Amino acid sequence: MKSYIAASAMALFATGATAQELGSTLPGSVGQVAPALQNYMTEDLFGDVWGGEELSARDRALVTFAALMTRHETDNLESHVALALDAGVTPAEISETITHLAFYTGVGNAFAAAEAAAPVFEARGIAAEDLPGTDVELLPLNEEAEAAREETVSGNYGNVSMGVVDTTREILFRDVWLRPDLVPRDRSLVTVAGLIAAGQPEQMTFHLNRAMDNGLTQEEAGAMLSHLAFYAGWPRVFSALPVAKEVFETRAGD
Repeated sequence: MKSYIAASAMALFATGATAQELGSTLPGSVGQVAPALQNYMTEDLFGDVWGGEELSARDRALVTFAALMTRHETDNLESHVALALDAGVTPAEISETITHLAFYTGVGNAFAAAEAAAPVFEARGIAAEDLPGTDVELLPLNEEAEAAREETVSGNYGNVSMGVVDTTREILFRDVWLRPDLVPRDRSLVTVAGLIAAGQPEQMTFHLNRAMDNGLTQEEAGAMLSHLAFYAGWPRVFSALPVAKEVFETRAGD
């Protein structure tokens, strides 16, 4: 069964329906129990946020999927896989997002997301052989950036856990981050979205800077924060705002 948010957003993409029409797709229980919530969803989330031009519908769908996967919202994942595909996210990008976020949100969340995606992929004729495997030609490594990252991590934590230092280098930054079927800008996008949804703003400085180095604009980053307020909650977003502010101000001064 489609969640009310995914069903409404899919209607938005497919028919250009008005906010009032989208609101009619909400479960009857919402209007019955919380009519004010129904209005906020109809007018604000569906009427304004999803239609915002600062971030494309495709990016909004990818960010939403990343947030729901991070939060282990299994009831909503299947419909949001369909939503993402309808919004222009490719099956390979869904597959790579799940693989990528396994390392940032945990393998349990990744397994749940794979289970949610499987029936959608099957219904659409998307087979395993159509998706990126292990043996892919990796993107070029930015040697200078990787050396700086390695020096910081190894210098700070090498005497705490060389296992973490080594696997971070060899698995994450010399393999996963270089896989070509999710471009660096989008890997950064889903990583930052996952960190916000998980309530881990202390990890954002590096990854938001990396996202902007990879092509995410300040306007897009701000729109992502606004979008995620509805899916991760205002407290998590407000915890992330000071980090984003510092990143934006530092980059503006460089």
